[in-house]
Amino acid sequence: MEVSSLHNRCIWSSPVRSSSLHRPLLVSLSVRKSKSPGLVTSFRSTRRGNLCSASSSETLIGSRKEDGKHSQVVSKKEEEEDLKSWMHKNGLPPCKVVLKEKPSHNEKHRPIHYVAASEDLQVGDVAFSVPDSLVVTLKRVLGNETIAELLTTNKLSELACLALYLMYEKKQGKNSFWYPYIRELDRQRGRGQLAVESPLLWSEAELAYLTGSPTKAEVHERAEGIKREYNELDTVWFMAGSLFQQYPYDSPTEAFPFEIFKQAFVAVQSCVVHLQKVSLAQRFALVPLGPPLLAYRSNCKAMLTATNGAVQLVVDRPYKAGESIGVWCGPQPNSKLLINYGFVDEDNSYDRLVVEASLNTEDPQYQDKRMVAQRNGKLSVQAFQVNVGKEKETVFDMLPYLRLGYVSDPSEMQSVISSQGPICPVSPCMERAVLDQLADYFRTRLAGYPTTLSEDESLLADANLNPKKRVATQLIRLEKKMLHACLKVAVDLINQLPDHTVSPCPAPYAPLLK
Repeated sequence: MEVSSLHNRCIWSSPVRSSSLHRPLLVSLSVRKSKSPGLVTSFRSTRRGNLCSASSSETLIGSRKEDGKHSQVVSKKEEEEDLKSWMHKNGLPPCKVVLKEKPSHNEKHRPIHYVAASEDLQVGDVAFSVPDSLVVTLKRVLGNETIAELLTTNKLSELACLALYLMYEKKQGKNSFWYPYIRELDRQRGRGQLAVESPLLWSEAELAYLTGSPTKAEVHERAEGIKREYNELDTVWFMAGSLFQQYPYDSPTEAFPFEIFKQAFVAVQSCVVHLQKVSLAQRFALVPLGPPLLAYRSNCKAMLTATNGAVQLVVDRPYKAGESIGVWCGPQPNSKLLINYGFVDEDNSYDRLVVEASLNTEDPQYQDKRMVAQRNGKLSVQAFQVNVGKEKETVFDMLPYLRLGYVSDPSEMQSVISSQGPICPVSPCMERAVLDQLADYFRTRLAGYPTTLSEDESLLADANLNPKKRVATQLIRLEKKMLHACLKVAVDLINQLPDHTVSPCPAPYAPLLK
């Protein structure tokens, strides 16, 4: 776009759309003993039709089995029936996948399982079809769709309800029908096959790897949200008494410390599947053979879908026997992929950053400017999405909004208000002021990172780099690339101005950027 045309546009009408998705699994829990330990065995197979998942009485993450290099002491009987064998015994029809394993980055942890093709697959082949009897949803967990919808439309998320249910099932140990599934979740530790645990489980020292990235603050916000949900867990206990009276344990906040709930929540988050075209009480589902055994990929279009009493996976590409099978993780930026699943996708076409611009509320013409902004599809506080590969489009999208903030002459403002379209005169000095503010903003954000792009590249070249630091460095490196691209656009536009000697116009009520 030529500079002359830039000077003729003030605000335009297409509002920015934002999209975000969420989800992840169950980690090791160390739970308090029941006040009535003798009642534990009262849970019998009569409840199996309504159960979801349960594991051994050991913790889901950090269990004694994983405390040392040679701590993988598991009975032969336990190893003989793996997750897939158990599923076949309980209704899984013949399928075209097999469970394989790869070493964990931590030698103290057991190898991670993943789903691979058991034979060559072609586009459109059904890899597997898991019957609803082996799928966990809130409708199944709570046994009442009305209660499920009531809970999740108020104070608790589906993830919190599912996590709570699995925690109680975990305490049933081998008495649970779902013991093999929770045992598999224990083994995965919420990691999936691509990287590490969610930053929600990192220490503060490890979170320092994300310094400069807005993801760090997002992790803290998400952790606070989990804490709020924990404080509301007893609501489920009382509202769904018909379910939880089956468990001879204390109410949730008495039975489980917050840290244990957070581990379970994060683990569930890493493997929950968002099903389409189902009731609200069935939209979030835990599917054995699904994530994290399936690899999440941004460039994959295969999805787990609900159909004819089952959840099936139709592959979107050919696979050779033995190859890992992937599914689409939705249009999520890398910040969400890291928080939800513990990995970053270098080829993520959905990656994005947010730039928040707002009109100055101290401006005497604030109300008029807000009206003009709303007329053109923008808010007084507007979030602009910087999409990877489309940084130039985002900068051009921001300019009319910023120019509006710089209008100071009342007669010019009246001209903008009476204009039939988003047209207003923009002088070279005002344009310079707008572009200078934008360029300074991107420079400031880049300066907030403790490393440069070249230093990030050097770190990633180290094969022995700590896995958490590696994935954090991947994230901030990709963020910096987007910010550098935006800065380049702003600088290029400054260089196109007709007179480089023009001093920027004063702007007593310039818009705010953060």
